[in-house]
Amino acid sequence: MFSKRYGGVVTMRRCLIQVSAVRCGVSVMARSLSPWLWLRKPIYIQARFSYLHMKYLFFSWLAVFVGSWVVYVEYSSYTELCRGHECKNAICDKFRKGVIDGTACSSLCEKDTLYLGKCLSAKPSNQVYSGSWGDMEGIIKCHMEEVHHYDLAAELEPRREAASFDRPTKGTSVEKFREMVLSHLKAKVGDQANLQDLAALVLGVADANKDGQISLAEARSAWALLQLNEFLLAVVLQGREHTPRLLGFCGDLYVMEKVPYAPLYGISLPWAVELWIPAGLRRSMDQWASPSWPRKAKIAIGLLELVEDVFHGTFGSFLMCDVSAAGFGYTERHDLKVVDAKRIVPEAAFQEAMRERRCEVDSDCIYGADCYTSCDLTKHRCTTEVTRPNLAKACGALKDYLLRGAPSDIKEELEKQLYACIALKGATEQMEMEHSLILNNLKTLLWKKISHTKDS
Repeated sequence: MFSKRYGGVVTMRRCLIQVSAVRCGVSVMARSLSPWLWLRKPIYIQARFSYLHMKYLFFSWLAVFVGSWVVYVEYSSYTELCRGHECKNAICDKFRKGVIDGTACSSLCEKDTLYLGKCLSAKPSNQVYSGSWGDMEGIIKCHMEEVHHYDLAAELEPRREAASFDRPTKGTSVEKFREMVLSHLKAKVGDQANLQDLAALVLGVADANKDGQISLAEARSAWALLQLNEFLLAVVLQGREHTPRLLGFCGDLYVMEKVPYAPLYGISLPWAVELWIPAGLRRSMDQWASPSWPRKAKIAIGLLELVEDVFHGTFGSFLMCDVSAAGFGYTERHDLKVVDAKRIVPEAAFQEAMRERRCEVDSDCIYGADCYTSCDLTKHRCTTEVTRPNLAKACGALKDYLLRGAPSDIKEELEKQLYACIALKGATEQMEMEHSLILNNLKTLLWKKISHTKDS
């Protein structure tokens, strides 16, 4: 009995000793591992800190690199696009030598009251600036290329030197200059019964000091300006509310009335920002920035009236070859104004240029963004009739602009008429009748809806 108890006690002691030994072993192992654990923790923290440091350093370097590149590109683009001082120096040099003259010459070159402000140029050859002339704000445009003849296909290139202004030549009489103007206008707008009236308007603009006489310097300035579509359109549509007034000129530099709000819809953003904005978000931003619907309707009526002015107008037909928002703006009263008329070209000159253009496919017969004809594969020449009339292009530009936010009681009818307008073709026999009908229906529908509002 005693031996059994004793054996049990011994066995229990052995067990306790073994448990203690295991505990001690674990304790020793824990103590031996604890320095390594303490060492590993700072290493992990240091490694994570180093990784974050390198990550932020990399992105900081990338941001600096991209920012520097954008600044460099913007500066390079600015110095290439914005050369107003070159244009001014060339013009004023000719003025001081008595080669050219105009209503803006003295203010630009002697009094310094015509000031070139913010650069708005989109091409090196076409210098555009906002500016001021005394108390008036205007847009100053100077063409840095020499136009020898009317060529729709030619791309404008920066000229190496100022225009020579060598026409008309010394000794040319006023009557001879009138004949030059008549011949040039006939080539541009076609042979019309009222061509003499258009020539009289041009000669009236040429008489800068309004003394009833046209000097050789004044004639040379007028001749240089007459090569430009925008100047011709300003003369043809002077007095019409949708064309900015021509305020003055000197050589081929001219000052137009400033349009307060441009483009027609949307907001202008730097190209570097444009790259990162999705198309859907961009359209939403443009719609958000547009005026209220009644005001949009009034602006749209203005564009439709402009189409009327240039379609079989007093001095011939003109083709709108780039009907985009960038080419138009509006005033505080929401009256539409043409901002850029370079791509509004006389139909007669367009047809003559297309008649001489060789082609293999229809895509060879395009001028601007919106004027295209078809290719006659039997002759490999472009046909002369445009595929889409001006009204169809205008309706295409206005569709989303007008339908968004349109009143529910006219939205369905408005959409129907806009799509009928967009479907107009230029080669159909009934085109002119359909053109007039759809134009009148659209104007009536819009005007009826806003005529009772203060926006009208």
